[in-house]
Order: sequence, then structure tokens, then C-alpha cells
Amino acid sequence: MALKLLSRSRTKGGWNDQHSPLAARAALVGFVGTTLEYYDFIIYGAAAALIFPKVFFVNLDPTTATLLSLLSFGIGFVARPVGAIIIGHYGDRLGRKTVLLFTLCLMGGSTFAIGLLPDANTIGHAAPVILTLLRLLQGLSAAGEQSGSNSLTLEHSTPGNRAFFSSWTLSGVQAGAILAKFAFIPVSALPEEQLLSWGWRIPFLLSAIVFVVAYRTRRDMPETPSFEALKKANQVERYPVVALLRDYSPDVLRVIICSLISCISSLTTVFALSYASREFNVSGYIVLWAGVIGNAVALFLQPFFAMLGDRIGRKPVFVVGSLGCAIMVFPYFLAISTTNSIIIFIAASLLSGVVYAATSAIWPSFFGEMFETRVRYSGMAIGTNFGFLAAGFTPAISQSLVVAGPWGWIPVAVFIACCCSAAAIAAATARETLHTPLEQLGKANSEPKKSPR
Repeated sequence: MALKLLSRSRTKGGWNDQHSPLAARAALVGFVGTTLEYYDFIIYGAAAALIFPKVFFVNLDPTTATLLSLLSFGIGFVARPVGAIIIGHYGDRLGRKTVLLFTLCLMGGSTFAIGLLPDANTIGHAAPVILTLLRLLQGLSAAGEQSGSNSLTLEHSTPGNRAFFSSWTLSGVQAGAILAKFAFIPVSALPEEQLLSWGWRIPFLLSAIVFVVAYRTRRDMPETPSFEALKKANQVERYPVVALLRDYSPDVLRVIICSLISCISSLTTVFALSYASREFNVSGYIVLWAGVIGNAVALFLQPFFAMLGDRIGRKPVFVVGSLGCAIMVFPYFLAISTTNSIIIFIAASLLSGVVYAATSAIWPSFFGEMFETRVRYSGMAIGTNFGFLAAGFTPAISQSLVVAGPWGWIPVAVFIACCCSAAAIAAATARETLHTPLEQLGKANSEPKKSPR
């Protein structure tokens, strides 16, 4: 339903100008590409919680095997800051489209290779080593995908609707999460012997289908007008990262802290899957379905949260969403402890589908509008991916914080609430960019002018 909004014309707000078809196409390209990237990235998380401890980290006690498997999930996030610096550099030097095609191929290839990787019983210690290396490649790819798609869509967007169009990048994340969980739900129902021998490979191999769709959608997308204008004026930065850190260090730090909100995603996608089944005997099937419902609600609501951001501003939506996450994480864990599937579904819908969705809808425009075109790709890539480190290690940190007993999740909830609160505080210090024209974004000395509405 929400996808139809991309093709609708509005009589108010500037959608029906000559650029809106290209803006809608850019939003669709970002949506489809990010769907693939995060389908690939998230199926690893589900496998790390349910499968890999028994397939690649064998001959260890279950707790150690689970911890090492969750650490391998976090390794992908370690690669992301490195990838952000490299890919961000080339994204601001060569253009958004070229680099986005590269990240797409890198993610698709590494994910497909994981599906073909022999297990530890076949090739011994080489199996977890190769698995970790492939996860590093996934991390390098993901480092540039979201920030590149955000930059591409934002720079193609029409005045007064930048939050709406750029929000589709994060809607692609939700769609990828839904596809990943749908891929794992049927295989998780297989008998354990079949699941561990070949069933877990199916979601990884199916990524090839999503890759073909995403590549065909993305390859014909034109470069953004603002980047082409930079090239024509010979104003492309030779060293974008140097210019970024020289001129925008406070904004980079702000984005890093705001990005701590992403710990919600890793908590619900990975840690809760392992914790609920281990401590409360809640079936992984139930937690996966709760995630699907939460992501589906988010996929529906995010465009509307983005439209709200185009009316009242980016800051209030992001701040309220972050504080909502800090509060809702406690009822979420309490719902898991009840083992009641209906209560778990409701809590997951409120956490992932409502309050977290509010932040996801806004951050593509909120973060991207802090920077000029000449350093936007690098600014978003470096800021978000250093912040995402916390998200990457949220499962492992949570595993180390949890204590025995039915209330053992409280230290984890406090940790997550602190991350979300820090994101809200950082966002509150940012300047509002709702009415700032694209060509003046990031220029602190420019006086913002109201865009036509």
C-alpha cells in the first residue's frame, strides 16, 4: 500500500514538479537495493543465533559457541567503519551510482559464498575463519550501501519532501528484514539434522534472486544533479574525509551518537532470538514471527512518519522515537518473559514497528542534511557506521550483561535504554533542516530559506 505513495502526485508540497518522477525512481532504487543488502546482512544474524554455534563453532560448550557466533556477527560491524572511510571516499569522488553498484555486487557475492561454505566437520578450523572473512566483506559492503542510497535519494528529492523520499532507504531495511525472517521461518521448522546439514543454506542461496532484481533496478539510475554540478564546476574534493573532519567534526560526532539507536535492531533480530529460546523456552519460530510483524508494521508506518517529518521537522520525530525506544525496551523483555506469543507480538510491534520506525523514517534525511554534497556520502557513512559498532556488538554485550533468573534481562534493558537516550540527546543538539534548500545544506553560515510547500 505504502509503495503506491511513490507514484502519487500531490497538489500541495511540490511533488508534481518536473523532478518528482526521478525522485520516486531514486527512492525505489534505494528501497530495492537496501532490501537486498539487509536481507543478506540480517539472515547472517538469524543464523548466528540459531545455526552457526552448531555448524561452525563445534566442540565447544553451548554458551561459548553462542558467544563466538554472536561475536562473528559483530565482526561485520567492525569492518563497517573501515568500509565507510574507503567507500565514502570513492562515493564522494566518483559518484553515488558507481559505488552503489560495487557494494551491491560485494554483498551479493559474499552472502552466496556463505551458503556454499563447508562446515567445521568437513574442513575443520578453516570453516569459522572463512565464515568470519565473508562476514567482513558483508560489513564492508553494508558500510557504503545505506549512506550511498540515502545520498542518492536525498539529492534527487523534491523540495518539501526530502524526508519522505529518502525514508524509502530505511523501508528497504525493513523489507529486507521481513524477507530474511520469511526465509528462515520455514527452514527453522525442519528436523534438526536436515536444518544443520543443508536447510540453513537455502536463505543464503536465495539471495541471488534478490540480487538480480536489485542490480537490474539500479544499473540505469542516473547520477544526482548536485554531484554532477560539483564535477562540472571542478569542485569535487580530492580527499573528502579530510574535508569532512576539518569542517564537520561536530556533525560526524552527532551522527555517531544518534546512530546508537540502531542497537534496537540487533537486539530484536539477534539477541532476543537466542535469549528467548535459551532462558524461557520460547520457540525461535515465535520470535521470528514477532520480528516479521514488527517489521511489517514499520514498513507501513515509516512513510507516514517521514511525511510528518516533512511537516513539523526532523528533530521532534527522531527525539520522540528515540525516547520511546528507551521506554519500550522494558515492556518488550517483560513480554518475552511471559512466554505468551500474543503479548510478544504486541510488544515487538510497538518497539520495532512504531517507536523505532519513527527514528528509521527520519534518519536518512536528518543525517544527510547535516552535510554538503561534496562530503555527504563520507559524512553519513563514517558517522553511521562508527555508531553502528554498538549495534553490531549489542548481542555479545547483552549476552555478557544478562544474569540468571526471570529478571536477568534488566541490565540489558538498561544498557539499551542508555543508548537510545544518548541518541535523543544528541539529536536535540542538531540544527533543524526542514526548510533549508538542498544547495545550502551543511553550510552553517548560510541563512536557511523556506522551500516551497
